[in-house]
Amino acid sequence: MKVAYLFPGQGAQYVGMGKALHDASPEARRCFESANQVLGFDLARLCFEGPEQELTSTANSQPAILTVSVAALWALEAQAARGGLALEPVVAAGLSLGEYSALVAAGALTFEDAVRVVRRRGELMEAASRQQPGTMCSVMGLAIEQVEAACRQAGAEVANLNAPGQVVISGRKDAVVAAAEAAKQAGGKAIMLDVSGAFHSSLMAPAAKGLDEVLAATAIRPTQFPVLANVDAQPHADPMQIRQKLVRQLTSPTLWEQSMRALVQRGVTQYLEIGPGKVLRGLFRRIDAAAVVTGIEASEDLERLGAQLRETHAQR
Repeated sequence: MKVAYLFPGQGAQYVGMGKALHDASPEARRCFESANQVLGFDLARLCFEGPEQELTSTANSQPAILTVSVAALWALEAQAARGGLALEPVVAAGLSLGEYSALVAAGALTFEDAVRVVRRRGELMEAASRQQPGTMCSVMGLAIEQVEAACRQAGAEVANLNAPGQVVISGRKDAVVAAAEAAKQAGGKAIMLDVSGAFHSSLMAPAAKGLDEVLAATAIRPTQFPVLANVDAQPHADPMQIRQKLVRQLTSPTLWEQSMRALVQRGVTQYLEIGPGKVLRGLFRRIDAAAVVTGIEASEDLERLGAQLRETHAQR
């Protein structure tokens, strides 16, 4: 079964995520145990029990989402192997933070290195947010050119191109508020986001510098299958390029809609959203309603996909 792997980013976290998977799958348990050991605290308990405010902090939510995503991936691959059914990932992508999960899936990063890096990434982003405070806002109902014009007028920046008619902007609070007002006057809707900083904007430059140092000391291998980068919607070519694009990602817009359209153009029709939440399925419905996106987060998702794989195998 040829599929594309999709991995969620920050904001997908919720208290209780990964608990059912942990209890049902030895591979998922191994993933949580490894994360606990690398980080030096009980990340599994934080995912399962909260408190929510602590889980939501950038330094915690990033390794937590990565861990739940990779736990679901390992459980998925083990279930397929036990059933004698081959999953054939032809490409992967992850929304912002999710790009690290995609790189783990493609063999470019070990899980242990990835969870260490994203923990530090979250800490660096929190520090940059304290140094240069900012916020973000979701703008809906306008063309990208209109949103860009509003940002230029106010001094804000485009941060996420998620789906048709949905763009997230970022920057200093006064600039984002002014851009949001300009967007409303142009006929759009604007919703301020409950975030701790101006992610994917120039205000994250101090975090990008620190991340560059972290990644320089991290072993990265060529991907075993293509992984699309958020910064340009193109596959990573080599380890040096992976490092460079992951650093650029902190201060550059994420091109999620463009990335998903690139997958469609490759002829991929089956997509697996691996990890917590349903955000990516919702975005994909707005990008290409014909695409089939299956969520992989709990044991029942694995069983349902297993039945689908067996049916597909029987038809060959």
